[in-house]
Amino acid sequence: MNILGINYAFHDSSACVLKDGQLLVAIEEERLSRQKHTQEFPHRAIQRCLQTAGMTPDDIDIIAFSIQPTLHLATKALYAARHLNKALPFLNHEFVWGWARQRTIGKWYRSLWGNKESRPRIEWVNHHLSHVAGTFLVSPYEEAALLSIDGSGEWATAFLGYGQGTRITEYTQSFFPHSLGSVYEAVTAFCGFKPMYDEGKTMGLAPLGDPDRFYQEASRIVHVTGEGQIRIDLSWFGYQFWEHNYCSPKFLETFGPPRKAGEGFQQNHLDTAAAFQRVLEDAALKMCAALRRKTQARHLVIAGGVALNSVMNGRILRETDFEDLYVMPAAGDNGTAIGAAYYVHNITLGNKRSYVHDNPYVGTCYDNPRLAEIIKECKLNAVYHEEIEEETARLLAEGNIIGWFQGCMEIGPRALGNRSILADPTKPHMKDKINAEVKHREAYRPFAPSVPVEHLQAYFDIKVEVPFMLKVCQVREEKKPVLQAITHVDGSARVQSVRAEINPRYHKLMMEFGKLSGVPVVLNTSFNIMGEPIVESPYDAIRCFFSTGLDVLVLGNYVIGK
Repeated sequence: MNILGINYAFHDSSACVLKDGQLLVAIEEERLSRQKHTQEFPHRAIQRCLQTAGMTPDDIDIIAFSIQPTLHLATKALYAARHLNKALPFLNHEFVWGWARQRTIGKWYRSLWGNKESRPRIEWVNHHLSHVAGTFLVSPYEEAALLSIDGSGEWATAFLGYGQGTRITEYTQSFFPHSLGSVYEAVTAFCGFKPMYDEGKTMGLAPLGDPDRFYQEASRIVHVTGEGQIRIDLSWFGYQFWEHNYCSPKFLETFGPPRKAGEGFQQNHLDTAAAFQRVLEDAALKMCAALRRKTQARHLVIAGGVALNSVMNGRILRETDFEDLYVMPAAGDNGTAIGAAYYVHNITLGNKRSYVHDNPYVGTCYDNPRLAEIIKECKLNAVYHEEIEEETARLLAEGNIIGWFQGCMEIGPRALGNRSILADPTKPHMKDKINAEVKHREAYRPFAPSVPVEHLQAYFDIKVEVPFMLKVCQVREEKKPVLQAITHVDGSARVQSVRAEINPRYHKLMMEFGKLSGVPVVLNTSFNIMGEPIVESPYDAIRCFFSTGLDVLVLGNYVIGK
């Protein structure tokens, strides 16, 4: 049974292919179109998924979409009817986009299958169920409490439930406009960033502020019921009507003037980010407490765009009774293609679970022969090294900033060691240098460390593995002076632990670097510049290399200098 999963619901379009319950490939459209967070139909991703899986469209049995379009349009129509005096921008956005989406899907389907007798059937899967299924059904847990939080799906903004085997039971949901994700988007807009896409910048900004200054006011805006439902005081916002201003005059009177993109940060921006980051964490903790009381489960899975808030995840791990939590690397809408496909495979079709998503490297792949062809085509001087891990470790120890391009691409927004920029974390100047000369981004933004799992607890205060860089913890006190380039202002780090059996080359590189430097930790940031997606192809990597302050490019076993 071959299932094509597609996310073409709201943003971060993507596709995947399942064969008999095994995930063969998953690709985000942005990596191929080079338009970050694209909302376009994932034509390129679908084509590359089929190509990588060795299939044609005629091999597909079922197509699973991560949205129920009828529910989406019906709920939006009812909401608009209740707010006719303010509904014009809302109607324009929701209905024009919804109509265009269905027209595009129909046109694509007819172009591939037309009037063929044998055509794949289409399954429409609820958006939050796609989030939850794409996390729980591929998690290592037989049973778990389920939490999904985002801006909005068809209408729901949060889902609380329980998973056991292939069963997903809903306990409660929250509905638009009562949305934690939308509140955080509004704060992101207030801080001068792009809402829906730059929430990670807000999370990174928060430690620079004083959360106590505005916490009392911010905490009154967000309420969580005893059952875990979200209630928002909407008088503070304008997002509920798709107004140009996310924040109401009341919000601005209390928290001060907003920042415009490109301007410097004022203290009120830092303090507002800090207050609402804490409010988000507090709300999530209350929702988790409700889930724990209801389920008595030992494990928790978190999904939805808000699950990318790794500071929140770290606090949940530390302050709840759950033993561990699982967040899949593509926790946002990009992962719902996988979720819709597994919902159909395990729940609609009733198949047993047989796949655990512990390996994020499920994208397009490039081997050494193909890399050699591209190097020759681009007329580059490259040196082949059989022991590329040792050579790269030496280059890192010498202070070089390296573009590291290996094997199969990661899924999700975090670079996990195959499409990464690497540097020596023991050199304090590396943070400012990479932000300014390579990434071309805001100076305050921190960088993440990667570490072999064997050395994780020696350097970082965390008791569980963090393979997908989605749980923030503290750097151990005695290691902070050593790891200044990856230690944020509050002493934290968004660490990635690496197992040799999952990524042997990256693991060996860090071990070799440890032999030279005494510290088996590398600075790891995504291989891109600000505003662009992570590189997908060697061509992307070469272009980024020559247009930034990178010192060395490593493509497979080939080393290229300037």
